[in-house]
Amino acid sequence: MAAKATIYKALLNIADMDRHYYKEHNLTLAQHPSENDLRLMVRLAAFVLNVNESLAFSKGISQDDEPDLWEKALDGEIKLWIDLGQPDEKRIRKACGRSQKVIIYTYQEGSAFAWWKQVETSLQRFKNLSVMYLNIEGEIQELVERSMSLQCNISDGELTMINDAQSVMIQEKKWK
Repeated sequence: MAAKATIYKALLNIADMDRHYYKEHNLTLAQHPSENDLRLMVRLAAFVLNVNESLAFSKGISQDDEPDLWEKALDGEIKLWIDLGQPDEKRIRKACGRSQKVIIYTYQEGSAFAWWKQVETSLQRFKNLSVMYLNIEGEIQELVERSMSLQCNISDGELTMINDAQSVMIQEKKWK
């Protein structure tokens, strides 16, 4: 975990009706000093959307050569590489070369659309790359607490994250 990081605990009760995955996960997340609450929660949402027994948070922002989340095989091969935001083409090329599958989750509406228009043509050659835009309905950063307990439901491709006070809906839109 990063030095001077803020540590969060998240108890996630995940019910993914689309994939028939029903399990509770008790996670510890390190928030890098440069990471805001929105990005922290998008990282958590990306975990929920791709959850399996091997998916793990990496060192993320504090390491240039690691994704935000990844799934590794027992032999160390990277099966899934997940990045957030708007990575540059060099980073995407490197990720596609190192992993069987790469997913980029972009989420800030204005800058995400501008970034996509800029890189769309050059990214078409990567067959193992998916680019997903997360349309977030609600203030996801208001779900952040040092110790979170969230019900996460996925149905028909839509994720709903719920705490005691509110809920947030997230829809994935496939760009590539």
